[in-house]
Amino acid sequence: MPQNENKAPQTEDAQGDFIIGRHPAVSALKSQQTINKVFVQEGLKADAIHDIVKLAEKRKLIVSQVPKHKLDHLADGQNHQGVVLAIAAFEYANLDDVFQKVSAKDEAPFVLILDNIEDPHNLGSILRTADAAGVHGVIIPKHRAVGLTSTVAKTSAGAIEHVPVVRVTNLVNTVKDLKKRGMWIFGTDMNGTDYRKWDAKGSVGLIIGNEGKGISPLLKKQVDETLTIPMVGQVQSLNASVAASLLIYQGFSTRHSL
Repeated sequence: MPQNENKAPQTEDAQGDFIIGRHPAVSALKSQQTINKVFVQEGLKADAIHDIVKLAEKRKLIVSQVPKHKLDHLADGQNHQGVVLAIAAFEYANLDDVFQKVSAKDEAPFVLILDNIEDPHNLGSILRTADAAGVHGVIIPKHRAVGLTSTVAKTSAGAIEHVPVVRVTNLVNTVKDLKKRGMWIFGTDMNGTDYRKWDAKGSVGLIIGNEGKGISPLLKKQVDETLTIPMVGQVQSLNASVAASLLIYQGFSTRHSL
């Protein structure tokens, strides 16, 4: 049964990582994600909260009913919708995990390489699109980039549970490894080929550059072909997650002959 916790937020809670919101919570509870504790807002009678409690009890998790101010604290101002999950750190995959997933589906690999994406909302949105379009894995660097945080999980709307994310020390060396595995590497550039002409069939790796600086020079040297998104407005740039979405779905359409 849910426990009542009316005490002030504890320091150890604030140091943990969290999944925030109803939909992400349901996705996590239905997955194999390690969850330490479930916090629900006391007094809420919504069916969605009832279903979350049932899922938690089915997994024999601790469910605590707490005041709204505690959830506000844990969620750090985000819209928690009456539920927060305290979780273990998100586990990263490795390249072999990604290629095993590809082999199991009997498909040619389609992988994203994110070059120092710093905004957790961008990463979460990219993961959400990647899941929808059947991307097999996402590769991010360990340094100077956002990792798998609770904000990323919230923004991904559950996709973080389904898209393997590989965290590597050196993106250049990783891309060289992908090329040895027979993959063609594409990246974004103002002077590239119109992305609408991109045929993404076969084994493909797509590099999405940093929000402000684009793809780093050393990594760009590994690109087999660059792609550009034509623009006619005065602002000649797109949000990283928006650009990624356009390119991912161009890849999806050609790979699936839509």
